[in-house]
Amino acid sequence: MTPRGQVLLWVAQRGSAAVLGLCVIVHLATIIVAVQGGLTGAEILARVRGSGAWLAFYSLFVAAVAVHGPIGIRTILHEMTALRRGVVDGLAVATAGLILALGFRAAWGLYGAA
Repeated sequence: MTPRGQVLLWVAQRGSAAVLGLCVIVHLATIIVAVQGGLTGAEILARVRGSGAWLAFYSLFVAAVAVHGPIGIRTILHEMTALRRGVVDGLAVATAGLILALGFRAAWGLYGAA
């Protein structure tokens, strides 16, 4: 990979880490507030269902995971295995696709469209 490509991956992973940090804080704070407020799982789902804002939030969360995780996996596989770079890149892309598919399916399910 070119030095420019390496820099772009580095920036993408650091940028997605920043987004993930914020998303995790919002996600956990929301859960803590809801549970301490006495809401049940069914009540929480009822409030989330049909909310475009929550769909957008969880879609952003999924997208950040789909960028961040596979870049890390790619780096680990490249450094720790004898796999060819093309195989490692393919596995990283496949991982990103799987995360996107399953994550968006879950977010869509929360929204109530599934």
